[in-house]
Amino acid sequence: MKKFRKYIGLIAICLAVMLIVTACAQSGGANKPPTGFIYGSIYKFIGKPMQNIMLYFSNIIGGANGAGWAIILMTLVVRMILLPLMLNQQKKSTTQQEKMSRLQPQMKLIQDTMKRKDLNQDQQMTLAGWQRELYSKNHLSLTGGMGCLPLIIQFPIMIGIYDAVMYSKSLASSSFFGISLSSRSISVTIFATIFAFAQGYLSLVGIPQEQKKQMQSMMLMNPIMTLFICLSVSGSVALYWAAGNFFSIIQQLLVAYIITPKVKKEVDEELKREPITEVVTKEKVNELLNSQVSSPVQTEETKELHESLRNRNKGKQQKRP
Repeated sequence: MKKFRKYIGLIAICLAVMLIVTACAQSGGANKPPTGFIYGSIYKFIGKPMQNIMLYFSNIIGGANGAGWAIILMTLVVRMILLPLMLNQQKKSTTQQEKMSRLQPQMKLIQDTMKRKDLNQDQQMTLAGWQRELYSKNHLSLTGGMGCLPLIIQFPIMIGIYDAVMYSKSLASSSFFGISLSSRSISVTIFATIFAFAQGYLSLVGIPQEQKKQMQSMMLMNPIMTLFICLSVSGSVALYWAAGNFFSIIQQLLVAYIITPKVKKEVDEELKREPITEVVTKEKVNELLNSQVSSPVQTEETKELHESLRNRNKGKQQKRP
């Protein structure tokens, strides 16, 4: 369960996007804005303003593909606003990965020992305590450096783009190089998924081999979630997602070739001032494995059993002639 805990937030948000977009489609219908409290409010406060912005950009750009270019332009604006936040999170994540690589020998000792089947409960608790202590004394977070905040911020924008297109006659009839913005698009979905995979591949550049194995599941999860979301939404939202993934590739290039080398130097300098704290050694692990720790409850039960056996033996001896 621990392995997938960091993905729960991402999965929940992606499912929420699909559910809300589907519900909006069922409650509204083409060019008929929803009037209910929830979906009506979403359209009034998010969808309608986004619709006006898209129509404004579309008129300025002009041409048959104006609405599509308006979505891409909006994506660029949103990503530029979020860029400092996303780069900051990437920097935290990279710092975490660099420090983790220095702790790998101690982490491997703990992980290899935890795999043993002959451990008792006290030994397991001791190992878990060592792991927490290892993170704490070396100023590392157990949850990692990444978060879902950028995706959460984009959530209302995605819903707004969907509403803007679906409830505007001019935008609903628009297309982008022959791709309808109001219906699902396989071609845009394919591009969005390819961009997501490329971004995930670039995220592994410069990562130690041991950590690459742990991060490969995340690299595959992003394209899979992109595929399912884009197949569930209109071409307009899929286009926003595809454009966003394309800008993520550019962002990842900045991280891989500018931020990561800088972070490595900073971590090296920090570890010179404050070296890695050693919490786990081979000797401590061997001492733990050789110790025979019994819980108080087990000891008391053993005493009671011995006492009962003594009493039975006494009774048998008294009955003998």
